[in-house]
Amino acid sequence: MGKAENYVEGYLVKRTKAAGGMCLKFISGVNGVPDRCVILAGQIVFVETKSPKGEPSKIQLVRHREMRTVGADVRVIDTRALVDELIIELTASEDTRREDAAA
Repeated sequence: MGKAENYVEGYLVKRTKAAGGMCLKFISGVNGVPDRCVILAGQIVFVETKSPKGEPSKIQLVRHREMRTVGADVRVIDTRALVDELIIELTASEDTRREDAAA
């Protein structure tokens, strides 16, 4: 039996907070929206967490596509390694913005 979705989601919350960000539980009256809203390093990313090898439902895929169409950054993350990659990506882009501002 594989690991539960909360194995990945809990790790996302922990790592985001440790990096100085917020990881809000995203609750909407609209079906299919992502589980979490990560705010870190001046960026907002909507994250759908899944158990390892889990797949988004049809309505989630539709909603993610709609959100991306209007410019939202939506990610589907199903492993702790992908959480780490997201945190590194967001914090690295913050470092780049700082360097650009200092130049």
